Amino acid sequence: MKIPWESSTVLKVNGIHKCFGRFAALTDVGFQVRAGEVLGLIGPNGAGKTTLFECLAGILPTDSGTVLIEDRPIRPAELLPILFYLPDAIAPWPAQSVGWALDFTIGFFGGNRSIRDELVEQLDLKRLLRQAIGTLSKGQRKRVLLTIGLMTPQPVLMADEPFDGLDLRQTREVAAILRAHVRRGRTLFLSIHQINDAARVCDRFVLLSSGRVRGEGTLEELSTIAGSRRENGSPGLEEVFLALT
Repeated sequence: MKIPWESSTVLKVNGIHKCFGRFAALTDVGFQVRAGEVLGLIGPNGAGKTTLFECLAGILPTDSGTVLIEDRPIRPAELLPILFYLPDAIAPWPAQSVGWALDFTIGFFGGNRSIRDELVEQLDLKRLLRQAIGTLSKGQRKRVLLTIGLMTPQPVLMADEPFDGLDLRQTREVAAILRAHVRRGRTLFLSIHQINDAARVCDRFVLLSSGRVRGEGTLEELSTIAGSRRENGSPGLEEVFLALT
């Protein structure tokens, strides 16, 4: 499939609904993912962020709604060459070493071998290469997963809670690494629980609350929507989110 880099919009999501029995997890969810941006999906626990990611990745079926590329509705399988989904809190291949997992990513997923050593250095994995993934701490495992995700060839990386388990210094370092990969041409769609982390790394935001999109845009655009500008300057993302939800 042709990837629409001549357009600023990579994907359009329209009217996604997902119910579990009588509970509506997602209701009429719609937004755009633009080429070369960091798009943040933010919202409280239970907002539907992971459900939305799993629907887009084809793990969960939607009840209705469409994903479009160049205004053409596509099936989940057609997203595989375009979007790679990195779930939160998983330990893939727990008996295998970190080095094995990185090499498997290159061989099986067609990962970028040229940046393997660079990411190992940047994410402080060198001393972990011989360690089994199942023995890693939460933060160590998160850094390994991010390395795997950043090595994949799909132009869009969708990552659920990329900063979970990282300390403040690691969070800032990972944010800088993510921004560097965007400058190389990658598009990132990140689900982030901590609003301060989202404000640090994201270009635009989708605000999700109770399964509904409450706003989409840059901080400035969302501030205008919220009608919450102040005489002494614009409010932060946290204040905007509270105003819109």
